[in-house]
Amino acid sequence: MIRFLRISGISALALSKRLAVSSSLRRTTTGTWCCKMSTASSTSSTHTISLPCQLGQPVEVLAAPGLSDTEFRTAIDSSLFKQWLKNLQSKSGILANGDMTLTQVLIQGVDMFGKRIGFLKFKADVIHKMTGKKVPGIVFARGPAVAVLILLQSEGETYAVLTEQARVPTGRVVLELPAGMLDDDKGDFVGTAVREVEEEIGIHLNLEDVIDLTAFLDLSTECKVFPSPGGCDEEIGLFLYRGHVDKKIITQLQGKEAGLQERGELIKVHVVPYEKLWRTTADAKALMAIAIYEMAKREGLLSPQKS
Repeated sequence: MIRFLRISGISALALSKRLAVSSSLRRTTTGTWCCKMSTASSTSSTHTISLPCQLGQPVEVLAAPGLSDTEFRTAIDSSLFKQWLKNLQSKSGILANGDMTLTQVLIQGVDMFGKRIGFLKFKADVIHKMTGKKVPGIVFARGPAVAVLILLQSEGETYAVLTEQARVPTGRVVLELPAGMLDDDKGDFVGTAVREVEEEIGIHLNLEDVIDLTAFLDLSTECKVFPSPGGCDEEIGLFLYRGHVDKKIITQLQGKEAGLQERGELIKVHVVPYEKLWRTTADAKALMAIAIYEMAKREGLLSPQKS
């Protein structure tokens, strides 16, 4: 394992901004989340919930054919589903101004990662009151994730570190930033980012040297990015690590095989010149990170990188 020396450049503004947003979100969701499960449901695969924002309009939650009672109950009790309901009622939520109403949710599929839900698939009937029309409501829920833009300076040139993985949903092998899902409900974005880099690439980053790029976004964005909001709830925190290394480190990383094989992670590390990164990868996470990084530099929001 390669350990990088501690470097300066962590943004106090970025960290304090994320803490402020996190505190604000905690207050918001605590005030709006008041979902009640019906204990008088006629079948084990049907529940009724009441949302504070649409009192007197209960929401029926159903299980699709083939979904077991255990899977159904796990789904409706999951943090993924509860967070989605909170989001609906948040300040920027689609139910907040009363123009729309949620009438029914059909739980269609559950994929377990060990003892916790990894992915949740459901269909929500959200009605626009004025027109009476349904808003597209097919949801693939996977929750929050992180990605890290690692920039290494060596002999006057800056390199970016990518991972090559087989991505079955795309049917392709994709070059992308080291990334991963949050393992719990505690919202430890920075810690998860560091762990993912260690697991996927085999290098250890100092926690205090990781800069939150998404914290530079306006507070109205809740300091996160949504790569595919038309079908997926995934929200990503983007982070930056900048370091200086010997050229031999660049050579050692190039083509290195990494990842947790017990999880099916067959990863190969690639190191590319940063100036060519935007042309090298089709990964949305990388392209978003580049955009925020370059804009933050232009506006002087990042501390200079020391040698």
